[in-house]
Amino acid sequence: MQTGVAYIRSLGRYREASVLAMLAAVALYLSFASDYFLEPRNLLNVGRQASVVAIVALGQALVIIARGIDLSVGSVIGLSAVVAAVLMRDTGSETIGLMAGLLTGLACGLVNGVLYTRFRINPFIATLGTLSIARGIALLMTGGIPVPFGGLAEFVGAGRIFDIPVSFLLMIVLAIVVHVFASRTVMGREIYAIGDNPKAARLAGVNLRAIRLVVFGLCGLLAGLGGLILAGNLASADPNLGMGYELDVIAAVILGGTALSGGRGSILGVVIGALLMALLNNAFVLLGISAYWQVVTKGLVIIFAVGLDGLQRRGDDD
Repeated sequence: MQTGVAYIRSLGRYREASVLAMLAAVALYLSFASDYFLEPRNLLNVGRQASVVAIVALGQALVIIARGIDLSVGSVIGLSAVVAAVLMRDTGSETIGLMAGLLTGLACGLVNGVLYTRFRINPFIATLGTLSIARGIALLMTGGIPVPFGGLAEFVGAGRIFDIPVSFLLMIVLAIVVHVFASRTVMGREIYAIGDNPKAARLAGVNLRAIRLVVFGLCGLLAGLGGLILAGNLASADPNLGMGYELDVIAAVILGGTALSGGRGSILGVVIGALLMALLNNAFVLLGISAYWQVVTKGLVIIFAVGLDGLQRRGDDD
C-alpha cells in the first residue's frame, strides 16, 4: 500500500502526468455527458482547435523557460494574417504573401527581444505595448474589414489528409522538431540554463542576449504561422484574429508544467496543455454552456496552473 501511494506521489511530480490525468477525466465525463463527443468528426475538430494554440505555445514555452514572457502573440497572429492577405491580394503572389506573413511574425518577435535585451524593458511591459501596436497596425491596414485569404494557407488551415486535419499533423511535426531542439542541442540546453540561473549561465560563457533574441524570434515566427493557419481555416484575415489567444497559449504552457520562474518545462506537456484547453472549449459547446463562462474558466485554469506550480516548487524545496 505504501509503495502504491509513494508511486502515485512520485508520478504527481511530473506535470505531464497530472495534466494527462485531467485530460482523461474531462474526456471520460464528456463521453457520458454527450452523445456527440466520441464521434470521429468531433474528436478531429478538437485536434484542429488545439493545433494553433499548441504551435504558438511551443514558442511561448521557450520564451518562458528562458525567464521571459510574450503577451503579444494574439495580436501578432492577427497582424501576420493581415499582412499576408493584403500582400497576396495586391501582388497576386501567394509566395510573397505567405513569406511576408511569416517574416512579420519573426520581426515582431525580434522587436520584443530587442526591447528586452537592449533597452532592458521588462518583457511583460514590452510585449504588452507591442500587443496594442500590432493590433492597431492590423486595423489601420484593413480599416477593420476582413480580407479574403486562401490558397496553400487555406489547405493547411482547413484541409485534411486521410481525414486528419493538416494543421494537427503540422502541430505534431513542429512539436517533435522543437522537442529535439530544446533537449538535444547546445542552444536548447543554454535556454534552460538561462532560465535556471542567468548569472551562472553568463559566467559559463552563454550569450544571454543572443539566446533571448532567438527565443523571442521563434515565438514571433510561430505566432505568424499560427495566424496563417487560423486565417486559412476561416478563408479570411480579420484584423481582430487571435484576440484573446495569448490567454489560451499561456494557459497551455503553464498547464504543461513550464515554470513561470524559468528553467523548467517540456514540449510534451505544452501539447497536452493545449489539448486540454481545446477539450474544455469543446465541452462548453457540447454541453450548451454560455460562452461567457469560457472566459471565466480560462482565468481559473491559469490561476490553478500557477498555484499548482507554486505548490510543486515548495514541495521540491522542502
